[in-house]
Amino acid sequence: MPREFVHFSIIGTQKGGTTSLDCYLSQHPQICTAPQKEVHFFDLQFHLGQDWYEAQFPIDLTNPFERHQTIGEATPYYLFHPCVPERMATLYPNLKLVIMLRDPVDRAISHYHHAVHYGFEPLGLEAAIAAETDRLAGQATQLLSGQITTSYSHQHHSYLARGRYLEQIRCWEQFFPRSQCLYIHSAEFFSHPERELQRVCTFLGVEKLHLPDYPSHNLGSGNSSAINPSIKSQLVEYFRPYNRALFDHLGLDFGWLT
Repeated sequence: MPREFVHFSIIGTQKGGTTSLDCYLSQHPQICTAPQKEVHFFDLQFHLGQDWYEAQFPIDLTNPFERHQTIGEATPYYLFHPCVPERMATLYPNLKLVIMLRDPVDRAISHYHHAVHYGFEPLGLEAAIAAETDRLAGQATQLLSGQITTSYSHQHHSYLARGRYLEQIRCWEQFFPRSQCLYIHSAEFFSHPERELQRVCTFLGVEKLHLPDYPSHNLGSGNSSAINPSIKSQLVEYFRPYNRALFDHLGLDFGWLT
């Protein structure tokens, strides 16, 4: 039987502003978020069970002041992991999904620098991009079939694949209607954090939240303007058709075609 314990999830994308949004929402008196960002239940810890997941939220449902709080978390790998949409829909079919999308060129570069910083990536940027197809070959299919339960490269080396947003969104649309999804352009979120935060609050059905300041969290160290112009140009051209298809599908234009 589906339960209504968890109400929303910030499902991605990695390096798209999810840490900042989670931090802002954690300060809302009507919202309870998991103390540890990236619970990784639906992707890496699903075997631990639903009771374990719900125990990650510090809330006492017997307390009338906490019982009606809106509960949610942020794990950006959820958007990309092929098993998560069905798992999430099975347990919480009415969940609201917040999907933050960043220019895939900037996202890929930031992701790469993140991987290097944490020791996940030994290759140079150009070599890492060239190796991605072989590294990820068959990984999503094996995850879906249960042949493997985790994939190091799928999680850490998916620089291009994570930026092909429409492929991921179509998987989610098989299980969640558009009415339960809110798409946020990461650049707009960082430029106008209060405005975009109010959109999220309205979507979640809670009062608007006004904070004294809106610091950015976990932006990463990668600057796309500092990389080899030839590599950046190749990335722009690579993502162009995927971006155009995404904009046509969503009826939105985030301006990533130039």
